[in-house]
Amino acid sequence: MKMLSRRAFAAAGVAVVMSGMLALAGCGGSTPAANNTNGGGAAELSGTVSTNGSTSMERVIGSLSEAFMQENTKVTITYDATGSGTGIECAGNGSADIGLSSRDLKSTETGLTSTTVALDGIAVVVNSGNGVANLTLQQVTDIFTGKITNWKEVGGEDLEIACIGRESGSGTRDGFESVTQTTDACKLAQELTSTGAVLTAVANSKNAIGYASVSSVSSQSGVKAVTIDGVECTEANIQNGKYAIQRPFNLITKEGKELSTQAQAFIEFCTSSAASDIIRKAGAVPVK
Repeated sequence: MKMLSRRAFAAAGVAVVMSGMLALAGCGGSTPAANNTNGGGAAELSGTVSTNGSTSMERVIGSLSEAFMQENTKVTITYDATGSGTGIECAGNGSADIGLSSRDLKSTETGLTSTTVALDGIAVVVNSGNGVANLTLQQVTDIFTGKITNWKEVGGEDLEIACIGRESGSGTRDGFESVTQTTDACKLAQELTSTGAVLTAVANSKNAIGYASVSSVSSQSGVKAVTIDGVECTEANIQNGKYAIQRPFNLITKEGKELSTQAQAFIEFCTSSAASDIIRKAGAVPVK
C-alpha cells in the first residue's frame, strides 16, 4: 500500500521517505502528474494526490485510497492527519489537492467546494454500568453545559456527571457541539486528544459521559451508546436523518483551481456507487 500517513511528524517538520518519494510533513503539496499513454490508448493515471485534514476520516480515506491505488498502480495518495481546520486551510492555500473535513464549511471559509462522501454518526456514550439508556437531545445539551450535573436528574443513580470531550479543533467536537448547540459552552472534566482516549476514560468511570464516532464504539468494551430521543445511532437512522447527532465527511477543493487528472479521478471514485461498500466497511455510512 502506497498511502503515506505523516501525522506524527507534522509538528516537528520531519520528512518521511516511502515508496521512493519524499513526503514532507504538514500541508504537503502534490507531486505533478506525469500521465503516460498505455499503448496509444487512453492516458494511464500516474502521479500523487495529496490529502490533508480530519483525523476522524482516516479509516474512510485510507480504505478508499487503497482501493483506488490497486486499480491505478502508478498513483500514490498521501494523507496528513492534521485535523479538519488545517485540511480546509491547506485546500484553500493550494498546498494540498484535497482537504478532508468532518464538518461543514463555516461562512468564513469561502472560495471552497465541499463534496460529501460519507456520513458519520456521533454516538453519545456512557459507562456500561450506567443505568441510563436514553437521553433527549436537550438533556445532552444541558449535561454538557452544566445545567444537569447529576445522573439522578435523568433517571440514573445519584452520581455527579463527568463530561469527557475532545480538544479544540477536533472535527468530532465541532460536529457534536454544532448539533447540540454547545459551542464554547461545554464544561468538561477532561479534554482529550483522540477518540480512543475518550472511550477509555468513559469505560473507566461509572459517572462519565462522552461522545465518539459510532464506528469506534462497538470495538470498545466498557461503554454503551445511549439512544437520543429514542433513536438508536445506527446506519439506517443516520442515512435517513432520524438520528440527530451526525456529521458529514467532506472532500474540500479550491474553487477555480483545476485539479490534476488523478485527483479528479479519485474524487469521482470516492463519490461513485462502487465506493459504498468500501465506506461501509470502513465504519462510516454511504450518502445513499
